Amino acid sequence: MNPRRGEIWWAVFDPAVGSEISKTRPCLILTTDVVNVHRRTVVVVPLSSSPSPCPPIRVALQCRNRPAVAVVDQIRAISKERLRSRLGRASAAELDAVEAALKEILELL
Repeated sequence: MNPRRGEIWWAVFDPAVGSEISKTRPCLILTTDVVNVHRRTVVVVPLSSSPSPCPPIRVALQCRNRPAVAVVDQIRAISKERLRSRLGRASAAELDAVEAALKEILELL
């Protein structure tokens, strides 16, 4: 299984600890395709359909033609074994917005 950067996949986030995001939910793959081929882990941002967008922490995007938010402060590396199935792909503008939010919350600007 080699997910690609910008794809949205179902992922199992349980067991969660403390305030970590939990349950099976969509996630946005952030790692580059080269890394995804060679590593057993991927870096993802979980998605949620509940909260409203509040950049830079929650960035609006579409998941299966429905509104969702990328919960940017919950970025994490997960095993590919947690990935279940591909749901689709974020647009270039959505991926750019998530990248900009990550830069802001990590002070990489």
